[in-house]
Amino acid sequence: MADANKIDLEIVTPEGKKLAIQADEVTAPSVNGEFGVLPGHLPLLAALRTGIVSYKIGAESKRCAVGPGFAEAGASKLLILTDHYIERDQVDPVLVRKELHEIQGELAKIENAANEDDKSQLDILVKKENWLAAELELYGDPPPATMRPYEQYGPVPPPEESEVPVTDEIAVGEAGDGAP
Repeated sequence: MADANKIDLEIVTPEGKKLAIQADEVTAPSVNGEFGVLPGHLPLLAALRTGIVSYKIGAESKRCAVGPGFAEAGASKLLILTDHYIERDQVDPVLVRKELHEIQGELAKIENAANEDDKSQLDILVKKENWLAAELELYGDPPPATMRPYEQYGPVPPPEESEVPVTDEIAVGEAGDGAP
C-alpha cells in the first residue's frame, strides 16, 4: 500500500519500467521549465524536455537523466513516459564526450543548410546533442552551454521578410482626435 506522505515515482521507456520507487519529492524538466511534485499535488500533465530528474528519499537526494516525453502527476504518483533514461553509474564520460564532439562537428557542417533534408538531420542531431549534454550534466561534468535559439522548444523563429505584410505608414491623429 502506498504511503500517503510519499510520491510513487515511475519512469517508463519503450524498453519497459526503468525506475519504480517511493520518494518524498520529485523535480522534473518540462518544456516550460522545471516543476516539482510533493505529496498531495494537483493533477498535472506536462511535456518533458531532455534533462535531469531529481528526487529525495528521506535525506538522500538522487538524480537521473531522461529524454523528451510526458509526465502525469497526481496526489500520490508521478508517471514519466520518456524515450531515454540513464543513471549516473551508467554514464561513461569519455565515450559521451567523444560522441558529443562528433555530433557538434556534424552540426557545424549543416547548421546553415538550406534544404529540408539537412534541416530534418539538424533536428535529429540537436536532440542527440541535448541527450549527451544531459548525460554529462548527470555525471557532474557538463559541457559548455550551447545556444540554439530555434530548437524544437525554443522561441518561434521570426517570419521571412516575404511573409511580413507591407502596410502604408499611418499618420498620427489622422482621425482628428489625436489618437494614433
